[in-house]
Amino acid sequence: MTRMVQCVKLGKEAEGLERLTYPGELGKKIFDNVSKEAWQAWVKHQTMLMNEYRLTPIDPKHREFLEKEMNNFFFNTEESKQPEGFIAPQQ
Repeated sequence: MTRMVQCVKLGKEAEGLERLTYPGELGKKIFDNVSKEAWQAWVKHQTMLMNEYRLTPIDPKHREFLEKEMNNFFFNTEESKQPEGFIAPQQ
């Protein structure tokens, strides 16, 4: 049976994540309140942030930045922003 959540990002009930995708309290909050669809949107956004800002998950400051952006992306009214001057690729 599929686990459903009231997704905070999509504002509707949707299929939930199958497992914790991030450690700690933030990971638990994401598991309880974020859908698979919204998580995939975050993965795309995170990849763009890492590429545009040349971030590496090895650097603690970069991890801290990405965690803050993840929290903003899902839970804050101040949504995670795109880098200044970013132009999305044509599809």
